[in-house]
Amino acid sequence: MPSTISKCWVILIHRSFLWLLLIINVIGTILGYIWYGWQLEITKPIFLIFVPDSPTATLFFCIVIVGWLLGRHWKIIEALALITLVKYGLWAVVMNIWALVETGSIGWMGWMLVFSHFMMAVQAVLYLPAYRFKFIHVWIAAIWTLHNDVIDYVFGQMPIYSMLSNYVQSIGYFTFWLSICCISLAFWTAKKSFSFAERS
Repeated sequence: MPSTISKCWVILIHRSFLWLLLIINVIGTILGYIWYGWQLEITKPIFLIFVPDSPTATLFFCIVIVGWLLGRHWKIIEALALITLVKYGLWAVVMNIWALVETGSIGWMGWMLVFSHFMMAVQAVLYLPAYRFKFIHVWIAAIWTLHNDVIDYVFGQMPIYSMLSNYVQSIGYFTFWLSICCISLAFWTAKKSFSFAERS
């Protein structure tokens, strides 16, 4: 009898479920770019691609899902999706909880961000068996990720949380090690074999 994990996996990779997931992520990506609109308006053009971290992460995942629906694996994008979804998903959760501690309230919008960003990380982890990237793809994604950290915390392009402005150095340090952890997860995934999902 198929295990519970195997049954869940069948649901996760079913085309209907993938289409639903794609629609949700497309909507989230659009809303994410809209949310960043005011910050993008004051951002120098050279930095624009690096500012909207979370919607770019979900955009990567949208591309990945399209690839799966077409029977394709765009491996660099898969590596980028895993690393950035987990990184920025957890980062936003921590920042909003930190803001709650600082201010005493984050309102319904803050809690919505906590939930939606946590689910970003969850979906990336749920699909670990589906990724087909190799070490070389992880290295390329790692360079992008760490370069983005430099842009954010050396050139001052991090997402703006005004109530946490006094903690930028600490946030930068935390973000660097979060990046390392997410990159390590991707390396582990690249060599991991899952008995219930074929890898090629």
